Amino acid sequence: MESYAIMHLDRHVATIRSDGSCTIYYPSFMPYNLWLEKARGEDLDTRLNNLNNFFCWCSSRLVSTERKNYTEMLECLGHGYTVSERERAQIALSYHAMCLTDVFWVRRKWENIRYEDICLYGHSLSDAFVDVSLRGKALSAENSELIKSEDWGSDLSTSGVAAKAWIRNNDGFVLLKGGDEFEVQAELLASRIARHFKVDQVMYEPCIYDGIPVSQSMIMTSVEKGIVPAEHVSIYAANHDTTLKDIVDRHDRYGYHMMNIIDYLVGNTDRHWGNWGFWVTSRDNRLGKLHPLMDFNRSFRSYDTIDGAGCLTTEERISQKDAAIIGVRAVGLNQIRPLPENTEEMFRELNRLCGSRLDEMFDNRLDILRRESPKQ
Repeated sequence: MESYAIMHLDRHVATIRSDGSCTIYYPSFMPYNLWLEKARGEDLDTRLNNLNNFFCWCSSRLVSTERKNYTEMLECLGHGYTVSERERAQIALSYHAMCLTDVFWVRRKWENIRYEDICLYGHSLSDAFVDVSLRGKALSAENSELIKSEDWGSDLSTSGVAAKAWIRNNDGFVLLKGGDEFEVQAELLASRIARHFKVDQVMYEPCIYDGIPVSQSMIMTSVEKGIVPAEHVSIYAANHDTTLKDIVDRHDRYGYHMMNIIDYLVGNTDRHWGNWGFWVTSRDNRLGKLHPLMDFNRSFRSYDTIDGAGCLTTEERISQKDAAIIGVRAVGLNQIRPLPENTEEMFRELNRLCGSRLDEMFDNRLDILRRESPKQ
């Protein structure tokens, strides 16, 4: 009978077998978005649920089918376009379902390997796969022979729909993210604005790859510290008699409100539940505060009205403006310094690309929040 060991570093957390039966050795070290139950006797429903949940979890560790260059990435590894959970799970299992967001992985019962043998954080990375994941180019015959699962594992497990790729330089892992000219410039400007407020954030900087402008950012995770998307925590909450809101309130009420404030100011319309979440410490698999804000390439969208888009982080249906006002009333605006002059130049470039006065809308939104803030 085939069986899979769910690993956390070198801790054997659980085993699931091909008949759906499972054994959980360390419940507190289970992935937050994986729910397994011990089947009683011939309880086929529970066993089927276990298998479906396991393969769904593996599939979640493979890039979305909506990812730019998804087809090209799979084709260069010998896989056709695939959409079923089982097929996607098998691709993820080919690189042990590893990723650069946490320290979970999967080992088959016949494999005698340790985490350090395949750890993505310790891998040098190959530049060969960058052209595929970032530009959609085909691998050369020579590179196809040389590339290993560790070379594509980091890129195939990275979430989001924009074209992106990991490289390694003297400072460590760097994420390159592409897109059209507006998306790249919008992410850079949003990042520039956010760093003038008291909020943790990923720093996006301009970069040129193969003659094309992209944004670049340093990795924020490590073997010691990972991240868990809010979407995964919501699954955990549903199975442990609590709610995502309660968990947010316990861990980082301030960071949550600041996220809604910044997203309203820069018009970020992509703050879905997979695009924000929590720190998690590897030593105990416990949640911390919200991880730094990231992914701003969909900023300055729905920016033609003062209300903005609907807020994606709240359970109730409210606008980004209303969520931001709730935020400033709760924690203040927390602007720590004026925006620098170079943001005016960046706004002018975005104005040219979209044909609108984005800077005027930003000023109007900032004025509204300043009036609502009890602390400024």
